[in-house]
Amino acid sequence: MKRLLGILIVACGLAAPAVQAGMIGTDEAVQPERERVKAALERPDVVQALQKMGVQAKDAAARVDAMSDAEVAQLAGAVDLLPAGGVLSNDQLLIIILLVILLVLLL
Repeated sequence: MKRLLGILIVACGLAAPAVQAGMIGTDEAVQPERERVKAALERPDVVQALQKMGVQAKDAAARVDAMSDAEVAQLAGAVDLLPAGGVLSNDQLLIIILLVILLVLLL
């Protein structure tokens, strides 16, 4: 029994793939966050809400590109807090839109 267990442990160790780790640059780490925020701005309901407030979606996306990494990370964090499945309450959508407008006005 002990022999079989030893063989299985060795076999599992040999079958496991090698792990590779490396450093990534800041642009590689922040880019997915930037793309996530821009994807949220492309949603039809967000585009419609922005248009009601007189902000074009392409202008908001351009402002996201102009944001610092910290600002993008903060906004991406707010996007991550949204419920899955795209179901937003009016209050949540309003908060997101106000954050975007606030960031547009600050820049």
